[in-house]
Amino acid sequence: MLWITRSHVHVDRVACPWLIRRFVDSEARFVFVPKSRVAAVAEETGAIPFDAPGVELGHHDGRCSFEAILAKYDLTDPALARLGKIVHAADISEDRQTDGVAPGLEAIAKGFGLLFPDDAANLERQFVVYDALYAWCRLGVMSA
Repeated sequence: MLWITRSHVHVDRVACPWLIRRFVDSEARFVFVPKSRVAAVAEETGAIPFDAPGVELGHHDGRCSFEAILAKYDLTDPALARLGKIVHAADISEDRQTDGVAPGLEAIAKGFGLLFPDDAANLERQFVVYDALYAWCRLGVMSA
């Protein structure tokens, strides 16, 4: 499937493609466009929009897009739920201090954005960060 979101990826727009590729659609392809073009390009291409204003897989009811995808696709892995809390806090600045790991993830996302301004290149390199963070979350929920 083809998925679409806003360009200039940051925390949620990296975490969501990672989640989609690892747990929803292993063949997923991603398109990044200016915020004003997401709806039109989604309609033209049939791409599934995420983390954009007014889309189903976006911010709703206090949840970030990562959490919306967890709910939509019934992903109930406790380690993914833990990762969702980290992503939420890192993505939503007023909630940043609700998770001790979140400020570090937000700093990493900013650094990757500076090093790799091309969205596809940024994703390619950051997926390993989310693989590692998910492994850490799995360890934490298994030992709890």
